[in-house]
Amino acid sequence: MNADNQLLFFFSALGGFNGIILSAYFALMASKKSSSNYYLSLLMLVLSIRIIKSVFFYFNPNLANIFIQIGLSGCILIGPFLYLYLKSTTDYAKTNWKVHVLPYILGITMLGALYPYVDHRAIWSEWIVFGIYLQWLAYIIVSFKFIKLIFQKIKEKESLKNIEVWLLSIYFGILFIWLAYTIGSYTSYIVGALSFTFILYLILLLIVFRYIKHSNIFEEKERYKNKVIDEDTKLLIEQKLSMMVKKELFLNSNFTLEEAAKELKVSRHLLSQYVNETLGKSFSDLIKECRIEKAKELLKIESNHTIEGIGYDIGFNSKSSFFTAFKKITGLTPAEYQKSISK
Repeated sequence: MNADNQLLFFFSALGGFNGIILSAYFALMASKKSSSNYYLSLLMLVLSIRIIKSVFFYFNPNLANIFIQIGLSGCILIGPFLYLYLKSTTDYAKTNWKVHVLPYILGITMLGALYPYVDHRAIWSEWIVFGIYLQWLAYIIVSFKFIKLIFQKIKEKESLKNIEVWLLSIYFGILFIWLAYTIGSYTSYIVGALSFTFILYLILLLIVFRYIKHSNIFEEKERYKNKVIDEDTKLLIEQKLSMMVKKELFLNSNFTLEEAAKELKVSRHLLSQYVNETLGKSFSDLIKECRIEKAKELLKIESNHTIEGIGYDIGFNSKSSFFTAFKKITGLTPAEYQKSISK
């Protein structure tokens, strides 16, 4: 093995082994022993197993067939664990993980027993691996719904939370690794270097977020667990929110959860919990609804303001974000709404 290959092997293998270390961190050392952390740990583990198999097979074609079979089989759980992690982090509803894990473990085990890789390489290459990658892709596509709202925030030029940056990184990292494996014949079958870059990026991102004050990127969904707002506090927040709406503070395009919390003289976490649990929506959605109600008032009034101008006046930063929010909330575009009330 020449010097270039040795260097390539080193960084490729390092990607897989770093993934195992990262997996252990999420499972054993993360501050919260939550289901989402366990799913992330298992995702990193199965991905690392697949990567290590690829690296060693590339540099040692005589690698024992059982290791090749284990490495290929591990891919069948990458998609499910990606789905389970994103869902557990963004969705309050519980997920039956057994439905997404046990059937695949049973199925790949039976296939491995009936058609061991050592005796049926053609079947594995042409059918089984193809099916595994197709299943992996299907989970990537289905998992997109859990980060769809993040893209909406980007489109509307809203700032992203740390957890949202993290989730995007995980999603696209897994997607790019899938693409690299899918076009493996064109990339010399080496995905280790790519994985090294991806996992190193995750480690650096983790370190940065850990040093940012009040940053708990893995516990955002569970921050309200075991914290119940008493009825008196709920009533007080409700009254203060009503006053905030009457004062139309939401017309400020830079009006954030932090600004609202200061205005209401409550903590941002308490306000966020109230809006999420009592009103059943995010703070961002609440502000959009207030702005759209104001827009409906303005659209009823004859003025020199254009529809686009009204959008800017009520706090939206772009025409597209205003039109999208209006359509989502009312079912009509601003022009259609204006036309319907003029009849």
